[in-house]
Amino acid sequence: MKHQGNIYFVSGIDTDAGKSYCTAWLATQWMAEGRRVITQKLVQTGNVGHSEDIDLHRRIMGTGYLPEDEEGLTMPEIYSYPCSPHLAARIDKRPIDFGRIARATLELADRYDDVLVEGAGGLMVPLTEDMLTIDYVEQNHYPLVFVTSGKLGSINHTLLSLEAVQRRGITLHTLLYNLYPPVSDPTILDDTRQYLQRYLQHHFPATQFLEVPVIAP
Repeated sequence: MKHQGNIYFVSGIDTDAGKSYCTAWLATQWMAEGRRVITQKLVQTGNVGHSEDIDLHRRIMGTGYLPEDEEGLTMPEIYSYPCSPHLAARIDKRPIDFGRIARATLELADRYDDVLVEGAGGLMVPLTEDMLTIDYVEQNHYPLVFVTSGKLGSINHTLLSLEAVQRRGITLHTLLYNLYPPVSDPTILDDTRQYLQRYLQHHFPATQFLEVPVIAP
């Protein structure tokens, strides 16, 4: 399936990168520009009947629950165990229905100017025994919004991910430098910011670098 041009995939350096926070923040920025934006959670684990990540999105976006949330379009697959999607699906004895996800994503893309699809964990998180998250992004030709931060170790995690992105020919649309929650070492925070900006200029000159401020989630 080839995307419609208005679907963006959000991933990050790890489970605790702040993808949900940053997804919602970016949605609010685009909404402030007059764009109609909605978010979707590709696969939600650790929940029953709702997506806590979509809950957070709507709080930050200030929209309240949307009709598409009630329809299940923004949270098409929810699993009870808080773990990687491939394991969560095995535990719940229900395989991920990728056709259902694709139909939901395309329906959102028809209704809105932009769709931000938030993944689970990082790019190498397995969705099935044979499919990684990065495989899904590549197969669907989604531009990538990637979340990193200034915590110690983030340069390593970021560069490993971006090398994989470049090798697969995935378009890196935006790098989000997440300041929430605040890190304890401003020296590392500032140096990491500068290092990643230089790296983008050299390897991904068309990619936008945005700093995500601390707001009350």
